[in-house]
Amino acid sequence: MSSQTLKEKDNPRRRRSSSLMYQEPPESLEQQSDQAALPNLNSQWVNAKGAWMIHIIIILLLKIVYDIVPSITQETSWTLTNTTYMFGSYLMFHWVRGIPFEFNAGAYDNLNMWEQIDNEDQYTPAKKFLLAVPICLFLISTHYTHYDLAYFMVNFLATLAVVVPKLPAFHRTRLAIFNPEPQHLEGS
Repeated sequence: MSSQTLKEKDNPRRRRSSSLMYQEPPESLEQQSDQAALPNLNSQWVNAKGAWMIHIIIILLLKIVYDIVPSITQETSWTLTNTTYMFGSYLMFHWVRGIPFEFNAGAYDNLNMWEQIDNEDQYTPAKKFLLAVPICLFLISTHYTHYDLAYFMVNFLATLAVVVPKLPAFHRTRLAIFNPEPQHLEGS
């Protein structure tokens, strides 16, 4: 058996090389049993006491840090606060897949943190809160930038990049541009 055939056998999650958007397939029975056997410590903190407050604290600290920097206007400060929070949120909830703990036998390797929260259930209180925070921050930053078009577009695009992946229609959907996977050539 060739090495390419072995790779195909080991990795059944192949996708067409020309697809820019693809759907992550459901877990195998083995992965589902691994997920049910042990708690997911990676996403349990979201429902812990005080976990929601940390988002507000991070936003306030970012705002204070940007206000301290000389020659930064209030408009720029709010826009930097918004974009920094959105970048961190996207990185944490949508970019990184899997969990940092080894004892789950790779049960969550194909899921990002957003998909791991509340066992992939939609419209839970935690997910509603985490969806509302970027939207509220966008509205606040838009107000304090006095609805300037340039600031609005930066804030809007940053918010869009974080809100769209959270929508149920995009559950387990990946963009190949942002989540590169090794390409397998067919027929080689």
